[in-house]
Amino acid sequence: MTYNELKKNIKKYKDTEFNNRLNIAVLGDTATQFLSTAIEGMGYEFDIKSEVYDAEYDSIDTEILDPSSGLYEKDRNFIIIYMSSEKLYEHFQDTQLSERRRFADAVSDRIENNWNVLAKNSRAKIIQFNFTRIDSGVFGNFALKEPGSFEYQLLLLNHRLSELASEHKDVFVLDIDAIQARFGITGFSDRKFYFQARMAMGFEALVETVKQLYDIMLALKGRLRKCLVLDLDNTLWGGVIGDDGLKGIEIGELGVGRAYTDLQKWCRELERRGVLLAVCSKNEEETAKEPFIKHPDMILHIEDFAIFVANWEDKASNIRYIQKTLNIGMDSLVFVDDNPFERNLVRELIPEITVPELPEDASEYLSYLQSLHLFETVTYSDEDVKRTEQYRIEAERKKAGEIFSNIDDYLESLQMTAEAKPFDEFHFPRIAELSQRSNQFNLRTVRYSEEDIKKLADSKDHLTLYFTLKDKFGEYGLISVVIVEKRGKGEGFIDTWFMSCRVLKRGMEEFIINTVINEAEKEGIDQLIGEYIPTAKNKMVADIYERMGFKDEGEGRYMVRVSEYIPKPVHIKRA
Repeated sequence: MTYNELKKNIKKYKDTEFNNRLNIAVLGDTATQFLSTAIEGMGYEFDIKSEVYDAEYDSIDTEILDPSSGLYEKDRNFIIIYMSSEKLYEHFQDTQLSERRRFADAVSDRIENNWNVLAKNSRAKIIQFNFTRIDSGVFGNFALKEPGSFEYQLLLLNHRLSELASEHKDVFVLDIDAIQARFGITGFSDRKFYFQARMAMGFEALVETVKQLYDIMLALKGRLRKCLVLDLDNTLWGGVIGDDGLKGIEIGELGVGRAYTDLQKWCRELERRGVLLAVCSKNEEETAKEPFIKHPDMILHIEDFAIFVANWEDKASNIRYIQKTLNIGMDSLVFVDDNPFERNLVRELIPEITVPELPEDASEYLSYLQSLHLFETVTYSDEDVKRTEQYRIEAERKKAGEIFSNIDDYLESLQMTAEAKPFDEFHFPRIAELSQRSNQFNLRTVRYSEEDIKKLADSKDHLTLYFTLKDKFGEYGLISVVIVEKRGKGEGFIDTWFMSCRVLKRGMEEFIINTVINEAEKEGIDQLIGEYIPTAKNKMVADIYERMGFKDEGEGRYMVRVSEYIPKPVHIKRA
């Protein structure tokens, strides 16, 4: 897209009904009006009406430190902070020589102080742009050895920003330095335009920056891509395995084979990060699997895939099968295929899925896919590393269920046990991550950071519970969270209930409600109120409270008397 197209999008707002809204504030030390316009226009592309507050020029500290400033007039979802390297260099030039070796520390202290003030005065997530490289030409290459040079301090500052952001759970860094590296310094900014209008970013780079900004914001709102669906022939290796045979396909260190090897290595790193890998190939299954089992240069192996589908059905149907088996949203999938016909077919029949338009040259596959930032994330934990194994085991469970004549016998055979415990520090990251990822089984779709979870765990006014589950096949790990607000006079409000869809139809919902009712009774709660707030993705739980025995009170609210509740039968034992 171009900046002018984004600008035109704003005019379409009047005639459009949006399913989502965001309130965003933009603070900068250079001109940000074009950035704010691009942010507003980009929202249209994601079905979001974005209201943008564009603060006055070079007023970052004033806006943040003054509680009566326009920044705090509304409840913001996100606060964007753009401190330009150009402005930073001007400050550096005015800094005494004796203080220049501490320049990065002084700037990072200022930035962190602003973050702390924002954390006290706003619930908004903060997205801080890092700093683009500048070559001042003063020291030449020796600048990288001289702590008193601007280049040295700038590198130190970016490193320090990353360290600080890791300590502030509501702060996220947008790497515009990487965007400049991609566009080049002259492609990233227009020096003439900077001197005339104090705009530090060119229009082409501006669009890419705003696109990545939305990647972060949408990830924080729970829109995550979770699965990479891969074709095989001429995608993961060169050639056609059915025609060329095991020795004829291109993979390894020689020629174009290196391009496919590097692509497989990238896929493996995604899998290790927690992104699911799936195969969707037009092939005989035995033939398709042969390279993963027998080829000595293959990086990926059968066990790296959560699901492997190879047959002669159309790929749209097979992708629907993959999505249904994994039980994730269709918009969580990315489909990569070298064949334009297959890409277009899937796009036409499944518009929700992301289908990158691969370059014709295989040597460009990897760099192109990397540039798209398809798998933006805002959390990472040890649970992510286990994800493929968990989904593969789930496939074994489904296969085992086919031999039983009724569901009760099957569930009893699983020998399920579950834990239900109050939030603890060890599980804060996983609870926060699950709150960000859960969309389908999420009654109110409230997102939490680790800091939010810690506050709830310490609150005397809340009952917190996390649930784990395991069976004879293995452990699911932490799969559900319930937060009950104690409102006094015997009333409790279920502020949050979300659950991984991997454990549906095992009686876990009933086990959770049984447990919540039991724990609520211990807290002196007799009237438990639940609420369902509909979204585009959580229709599957629209009737959950009624199914659990709650009375419909209207307007999405439900009530049950703890003293009158009859526990639901389950095949799960509490550990």
